[in-house]
Amino acid sequence: MSGETDLQLLLASMAPHLAPDVYVFATVPRGTPMPAGVDAVMSFREAEGTTLILREEDARNAGVEAAFACRMVTLDIHSSLEAVGFLAAITTHLAAAGMGVNPVSAFYHDHLFVPAARADEAMVLLKQLAAEAARPHE
Repeated sequence: MSGETDLQLLLASMAPHLAPDVYVFATVPRGTPMPAGVDAVMSFREAEGTTLILREEDARNAGVEAAFACRMVTLDIHSSLEAVGFLAAITTHLAAAGMGVNPVSAFYHDHLFVPAARADEAMVLLKQLAAEAARPHE
């Protein structure tokens, strides 16, 4: 289960899928217990505290202060954790359209957190990138 490493194949086959929920980023200060009812899609411990990515509704219900309303795009290809250039190509393509993105790599897939108001545009751009990568290069 090592995943794909070929950049051209990764880009051509990435099949982006847009999750329906709006997500937010939040932080819980170091040493503070996780708020009740928080079911984060991702958590990461940093020196300053634990970063959470969770549904906007869950953050609001738990009284957690949050930022960056975003949508999650899952790239439906099992990319290797050692793949070179995959996220660089994707983030460069989105950056060329003036779009910031917060990527998260998990064991099986890469996930992109894009601004909620630009999620549909991100999907068009990602499908465009996949189509370009799938064309034979001469």
